[in-house]
Amino acid sequence: MTRVLVVGMGNMGQSHALAHHAQGSEIVGLVNRSPRDLPEALQGYPRFDSFEAGMETNPDLVVIATYPDSHADLAIRAMEAGAHVFVEKPLATTVADAERVAKVAKATGRKLAIGYILRHHPSWIRLIAEARKLGPPYVFRMNLNQQSTGPEWKTHKSLMETASPIVDCGVHYVDVWCQVTDARPVRVQGMGLRLSDEIAPDMYNYGQFQVVFEDGSVGWYEAGWGPMMSETAFFVKDIISPNGSVSISDADKGASSDIDGHSKVGGLLVHRLGGDEMIDLPDEPGHQELCDAEQAFILRAIAEDTDLDRHVADAVTSLRICLAADESVRTGKPVAL
Repeated sequence: MTRVLVVGMGNMGQSHALAHHAQGSEIVGLVNRSPRDLPEALQGYPRFDSFEAGMETNPDLVVIATYPDSHADLAIRAMEAGAHVFVEKPLATTVADAERVAKVAKATGRKLAIGYILRHHPSWIRLIAEARKLGPPYVFRMNLNQQSTGPEWKTHKSLMETASPIVDCGVHYVDVWCQVTDARPVRVQGMGLRLSDEIAPDMYNYGQFQVVFEDGSVGWYEAGWGPMMSETAFFVKDIISPNGSVSISDADKGASSDIDGHSKVGGLLVHRLGGDEMIDLPDEPGHQELCDAEQAFILRAIAEDTDLDRHVADAVTSLRICLAADESVRTGKPVAL
C-alpha cells in the first residue's frame, strides 16, 4: 500500500486527499501551515504544520498542492528524500526552476506527475483527437474568465502574489494546444491590465496572449479574475483548421467561478466542410472524479514503472510559453522561444 503525504489543504489538496482516501492509500499525514476545517472523511488522519514534520513519516508519494512559488522547492526536497511526487500546476514559477525539478526527477528515478487535470478528462481527450483528425495548421481560441467574489476572489488574490491568471490557468489550455499540434512554439506576445487596487501594483488580473508555432498554427488565450469580470463568453474553446473546426458546446457551466464548470464539455460541435456533427458526451466526470483519476495515474505510474519523461517535458513546454507571455505583458515586447 502506498504511503501518501498531502501538502497544502486548500481546495485541491483536500480533493487529492479524498481521492487517496477513496482509493485505499495509506495517508500518513496532511500538512497545512494553519488549522483548517476538513471534510469528515479526512478528519482522522495525522496533521502536521510543516513539510519537514510531514516528511518524517517517510512517505512513498508526496502530493503538493501549495501555492505555486513553493512547488519546485518542495518537489525537489521530496524526490531527494526518496519520495515520488504529484505536484499541482504550474510546476514552478520560472522555467529554470521547472527544468531543475525535471532534472532531479531524472537523476533520482522518482516519478513526477503534474496536475494537468484535462489530460484525464475523456471529453478533452476526444476534443484533441477530433482536432488532430482535421489536420494543421490550427487556430486555437480559448479563454477562461472568472467573475470571482468573496472567498473565490480572496483565493485569486492570494494566487496573484506569485502567478498571473494567464500563467496559473493558461498552462492547462496551452498544454492542450501542444497535444494537438506537434509543431514547436516560436513566438509569444501578450498584453494585460491591472483592474483592481486590491492586488500588487506590479500584478495584473486580466491578460491575453498569442502564440505562433513553427507550422504556422496560431493560438489566443485570455484569462481574467475578479468581481469586475464579465460572464459573457467567459468560456470559449475553439480549434480551427483548413478542414473545419471543433468546439466545446452544449454544457451548462453555471457561474464562471464554479470550479466544476471549468472542465465541462457536454458536447463537441465538429464542423467539416461537408457538414456539421454534434458529439454528445453524457455522464462527464466531475471535479472530484478527475482528481481521483489524477491520483490513480500517479499510483499506476509508480506500480508499473511508467516512463513519465514526455509528461514532464510537456509540462515544462506549456509553462515556458505562459511565462513568456507574462514576460511580454510586463515588457511590452514579443518573446522569441
